[in-house]
Amino acid sequence: MWDYTDKVNDHFKHPRNVGKIENPDGTGEVGSLACGDALKLMFKLDGAGRIEEAKFQTFGCASAIASSSALTEMIIGKTLDEVEKITNKDIAAYLGGLPKQKVHCSVMGREALEAAIYNYRTGKTWNKELEGEVVCHCFGVTDKEIERVTRENNVQTLEALTNACKAGGGCGNCLPELQKIIDRVHGEQAASAAPEKKQLTNLQRIHLIEDVIDREIRPALRQDGGDLELIDVDGNTVKVRFRGACSGCVVSAITLKDVVEARLKDNVSENIRVEEVK
Repeated sequence: MWDYTDKVNDHFKHPRNVGKIENPDGTGEVGSLACGDALKLMFKLDGAGRIEEAKFQTFGCASAIASSSALTEMIIGKTLDEVEKITNKDIAAYLGGLPKQKVHCSVMGREALEAAIYNYRTGKTWNKELEGEVVCHCFGVTDKEIERVTRENNVQTLEALTNACKAGGGCGNCLPELQKIIDRVHGEQAASAAPEKKQLTNLQRIHLIEDVIDREIRPALRQDGGDLELIDVDGNTVKVRFRGACSGCVVSAITLKDVVEARLKDNVSENIRVEEVK
């Protein structure tokens, strides 16, 4: 027995807005009887462009019925621009949460809404294949849908993905490809979250180079009786002169590349090139 919230049970036992709309402005049908869940969502707009009426017909479990019922209540009175922002997480939150194995029911509601809006705007029937390539053939789930579900639900595992959209819940042949998509989405998110290096002015660049030399390089050289003098900065070329024990040292060329240039590349720019001035 699933642990449903009181609100899920209420919408399951007393679903709102069940039925059909004569001459609806938008209709979306998703799922299939073969998959165990199917949903048809219809809406009609008023003169101000707001959803005046919304109805649904569904075949599925308590979560599917409750999610569909909740969705109709959430969209009535709103514009299409407003309802386009509704995610499956919003539907689940409206119901006080869904069991993780039933998250796909809220995803189905979000897809039906997308399909109905597409139908209104184009006059055509929405098809999943319009948005990408089918990866899970057992349940007809596309790569784009998997990407969206992964992002919106922070999917980390194949099990969580199957719970969210059923992908991978059949024969399992698509599991390696599903894992690649999950990894790619999280890789893209990590890359976009990484702070970008600020473009430095030439003066800021020189000050940063001087700071790295003082903080990261000079103390190490002084331990062996040496020192380093900054002579000039020309674009990405940094000219320096060794002092003390480092001047004329047989390993100064190695120190120049493996210590001085390496530290400046790490802290200033990977394009830095260091030259020694005799």
